[in-house]
Amino acid sequence: MPTIDDVARVAGVSVSTVSYVLSGKRPISEPTRERVKRAIVELGYRPHAGARALASSRTNVIALMAPLRTGVDVNVIMQFVTGVVTRAREAEHDVLLLTQDDVGGIERVSSGSMVDALVVMDVEEDDARIPTLLAMRQPAVLIGLPAEPQGLSCVDLDFEGVGQLALAHLTQLGHRDVALIGPPPSVLARHTSYADRMLRGYHRQAAADAVPVVVEPCESTTAGARNATEAVLDRLPDLTAVVVHNESALPGVIATLRAAGRRIPDDVSVLAVCPADVALSQSIALTSIDIPAQEIGAAAVDMVMERLAGAVDAEPATVLVRPRVTERDSTAPPARFRP
Repeated sequence: MPTIDDVARVAGVSVSTVSYVLSGKRPISEPTRERVKRAIVELGYRPHAGARALASSRTNVIALMAPLRTGVDVNVIMQFVTGVVTRAREAEHDVLLLTQDDVGGIERVSSGSMVDALVVMDVEEDDARIPTLLAMRQPAVLIGLPAEPQGLSCVDLDFEGVGQLALAHLTQLGHRDVALIGPPPSVLARHTSYADRMLRGYHRQAAADAVPVVVEPCESTTAGARNATEAVLDRLPDLTAVVVHNESALPGVIATLRAAGRRIPDDVSVLAVCPADVALSQSIALTSIDIPAQEIGAAAVDMVMERLAGAVDAEPATVLVRPRVTERDSTAPPARFRP
């Protein structure tokens, strides 16, 4: 395998000159630069990643903190990861995946020259990682919106708008007896940002539409979906519509409704908050507010790259993707409003 010394010998220059051509840290005459480039091509020389990092003070690596916590749907998390990795690759960056949520992980990757920036997922309303992120020399972007971003840039779906839109879509169809089957209790207990914002929007719309609020947390298991759906039917015997904000529970919710003799959408409408592929993979194509996970992941990388390009001192930005309802086969007006 050729070395930088081999390149210097073939090009007839010093090793330091080759290093300056590679790093761009000092001006080199065009004829000398061309000789070095020809030698690199002739020898098939590839600079060692560590040497490139030392030369440029950049690693071309982004750390992605995607904690695999209790109640997290790994399949959905991986859609965000795919968006981050794909856009990072387009920007000629690799991604270092961190699956723990401890502050120590942030300190380990940021204290040296391991990464150029961090993208942080599964953000809580009062996230304990924020002070550490603010103290880093590298830029950080949150996928999520804490109560106080404190100068960090954030990108996410507008989940408060999701809660409002989900209920408004159903009440506009004529539904008044509506329930929300939500995330697992563990997600709500740690005040995960997206879940809290979704509930705030739902409550606001319920007040505006003067409909009762029936919310049932749901474990992300078949048994959990069955228990939550049965609890909703007990609380609202005249249920005509349900919002499901729990991707893993969707098959169990649908099965339990059918087992109770409720046809979808003839007797009960179902609106899901989930990625589009999840809504389309159920036994009935679900009307949904799609979570554009890959789009959001890509946007986070774009925000990182803007700062790495020299905008580190720019004002922090919060980008919230506007939610939209995609109507499919699982929603309809309640029976009393049909001809």
